[in-house]
Amino acid sequence: MGRSRPVWRRVGRLVAIMLGVALVLTAVLWGIQRQFIYFPDSRSVPAAGDVIDGAQDVTLRTADGLDLGAWFVPPTGPDREVAVLLANGNAGDRESRAATATALADVGFSVLLFDYRGYGGNPGKPSEEGLVADAEAALGALTGEYGFPHDRVLYFGESIGTGVVSGLATDHPPAGILLRSPFTDLPSAGAAHYPFLPLGLLLRDRYPIEDQIRALEVPTTVVYGDADSVILPEESRRVAAAVPNLVEEVVFEGTDHNDPEMFHSPRLVEAVEHLATTAVGDTR
Repeated sequence: MGRSRPVWRRVGRLVAIMLGVALVLTAVLWGIQRQFIYFPDSRSVPAAGDVIDGAQDVTLRTADGLDLGAWFVPPTGPDREVAVLLANGNAGDRESRAATATALADVGFSVLLFDYRGYGGNPGKPSEEGLVADAEAALGALTGEYGFPHDRVLYFGESIGTGVVSGLATDHPPAGILLRSPFTDLPSAGAAHYPFLPLGLLLRDRYPIEDQIRALEVPTTVVYGDADSVILPEESRRVAAAVPNLVEEVVFEGTDHNDPEMFHSPRLVEAVEHLATTAVGDTR
């Protein structure tokens, strides 16, 4: 018995060291996790009119005092008097969504493209709370400067932008919502790529899309590719199943997350048109 005590002491020290290392790693992951969630392209973008004829540069002022760059794209087709607020995914900037805005403008929508804090030359660092505040500032420009009532605004969210518009809709319900490649929540989406990490315990930013959308009666369309390798299709299916007022579930067969079809294809534009007709009425 006397000889076993030093062994147990060594085991105890080893356990204590391992726990200490685990705590340090957890603290590090907690502190730097947003660097693994957000991938902002901080380069400045050109003037709106240099990229899209007739587009206007807009400055958004957030509730916490940031000035953000945005573009307002007026309709080039017969004016539906409906605006689309487009919340980007996690890569690129408003210039990279010019084709989407042009395709929507061609069928009569006004479009507001904006970059989140830290993206597209904007100040600030991204977070869930911050991105929703940025979208709120974008909505304020549409309803204030451009005069669109809430019941003539559609939210269009891509990937992480689906979490942004779901959060925005909780306090500011629009006429309708299009969720392109949504996920149930961020820990679930991340678990598909990092199954060895306890993301449910670690993540500060949650984006609880499934829970938020379940509480909304807003007409909603869900669009996703069944070959999506970033947001697994079953995540988007679960969101669609949770929508109380589902207009349609549009599945792009054999299409991955960033394939061109997911940004400006005729089928995607048709989904926005169908949503507008359902949510607002005949807009042509």
